[in-house]
Amino acid sequence: MLRIGVLVSGGGTNLQAIINQIEKKQLNNVEIGMVISNKKDAYALKRAEKYNIPTKALVPKEFENKSAFNQALIQTLDKEKIDLVVLAGFLVVLDKEVIQAFENRIINVHPSLIPAFSGKGYYGLKVHEAALERGVKYTGATVHFVDEGTDTGPIIMQKVVKVKWEDTPESLQKRVMEEAEWEIMPKAIQMIANQSIKIESNRVITKEEA
Repeated sequence: MLRIGVLVSGGGTNLQAIINQIEKKQLNNVEIGMVISNKKDAYALKRAEKYNIPTKALVPKEFENKSAFNQALIQTLDKEKIDLVVLAGFLVVLDKEVIQAFENRIINVHPSLIPAFSGKGYYGLKVHEAALERGVKYTGATVHFVDEGTDTGPIIMQKVVKVKWEDTPESLQKRVMEEAEWEIMPKAIQMIANQSIKIESNRVITKEEA
């Protein structure tokens, strides 16, 4: 059984997508061991509580420094025996010590087709604003392993979403979530649970490719 820890900052729609797939038994041999937020009032925590999933708020500004926050996060995940850390709209940049403690065991969903509209400064609605400003015809979402760069880790899965002429940043954000993020995040978790992928030379290799 793969125990995942889901890190969130807001409403937790990606968390809900994972919960739904587990409830439908379409995501197998996976359990959510804990949901952690950097905000005490994040609605994602309430979502988790409805399913009796343990929650914890770790607010960076309440710690003496970033290192103290990092250690608290690592200790919390270790205590819950978390195998895989899932960043599902977590707006705190993870430091090297956290990434090294869970090397190749942290994944993130990003609302674009990396490397497009990714890296420093590209998050949330800003990604979709940039896509529309550039006039791209297609966008999408990417699930990738987290390394010490920003959106630079090995890509696990991507899904394309067509941009409509009438799109606003808000409508595009909603459709990318519904058509891509909510689909590929659970699928990526399942692939890891099945041990059907591995990392070689900074890229993800599936069993079929090996």
